[in-house]
Amino acid sequence: SLIERNLVRAISREAARRRRRVESDVFGDLSRLLPLQPSIRAHLDKPSVIRLTLSYIRMHTLLKEEFEASQETNMYLGILEGFVMVLSTEGDMIFLSDNVSKYMGLTQTELMGHNIFEYTHPCDHEEIRTSLNPQNVNLKQLEVWYGEKRDFVMRIKSALTHRGRTANLKSATWKVLHCQGRAKVCVDPSAVSCLLLTCRPLPLSHTLLSRYTFTSQHSMDMRFTYCDQRVTSLLGYRPEELLGRSIYDLCHALDTSCLNKNHLNLCLKNQSVSGQYRMLVKGGGYVWVESHSAVIPSVRPSRSRPGIPQPLCILSVTYFLTLPQLFCHIIVSLKSLLLCIFPSDSVALRSTSQGYCTFLYKDLSNIQ
Repeated sequence: SLIERNLVRAISREAARRRRRVESDVFGDLSRLLPLQPSIRAHLDKPSVIRLTLSYIRMHTLLKEEFEASQETNMYLGILEGFVMVLSTEGDMIFLSDNVSKYMGLTQTELMGHNIFEYTHPCDHEEIRTSLNPQNVNLKQLEVWYGEKRDFVMRIKSALTHRGRTANLKSATWKVLHCQGRAKVCVDPSAVSCLLLTCRPLPLSHTLLSRYTFTSQHSMDMRFTYCDQRVTSLLGYRPEELLGRSIYDLCHALDTSCLNKNHLNLCLKNQSVSGQYRMLVKGGGYVWVESHSAVIPSVRPSRSRPGIPQPLCILSVTYFLTLPQLFCHIIVSLKSLLLCIFPSDSVALRSTSQGYCTFLYKDLSNIQ
């Protein structure tokens, strides 16, 4: 009858209402357990609560303790000029430091639990996968792979505009990040293996322009087209001596792979950090340096900007990890000491000084 049908409908509506109320209470209790500010918890929807809860559970399992940001941690993050990211072997962002919004325009809660491949450039996915999980390797190679330091450059979406404002993610631009870190392998099956990374945006701060740095400009094949005067006091070359020469001419033979990787990143991603490599000093020997480079787009003459067209070029800032003046002073003192030991045997003097200088240089490089 009509009365019975209305009664059944009323009972169904009441049961659905009770079920939604219980569900809301469960999600409310779950959101209150999250280590977030009340103002943030109030705006979380149900999928976000589930996503963040899973991320914090995995992070808790990884660290075996609750993660709490301390004042010391925030100080280190400020020095790094970047943020911390923890990735699972599948690419899920288990944790990001809360200062990620300063660089990406997206908050910590908006990113945690999502997959890194949703926010990175498609052309960089293969390199990221290789850093997360090796393919077709045996057990011995796997142990070596886990112990290696991760160092790669990737492009990630950024909702920040040039004026520092936050835009819609659909109109996001690509920001180049220099990522360094190591893999954390957990033997316990209940734990999760992950990749711990520090991510710094490129180009880096202009504080790198100190007395122990020099700037240079290169063609796309890495030949010098400009070099500032500081290179004379640091390497001994006059700027005009370097024009037309390739940077590979000054690089140590064992470090060419480092420059090759940097060159490839520049061609594909427009920005890169070379990593540490040795550069030849004019007076002899090598010094450890690191270059931060970016591709400058070509400029064509127009009515508002007449003149000669400027081709595509690479702008590079190179800073020194060892001081050539200090090293040369030690070498001169060492040779004087050896001359007193071998006053008449020039062959012994030459071979001994060369061996000591090589050993001393390696030792100084490791210290600095």
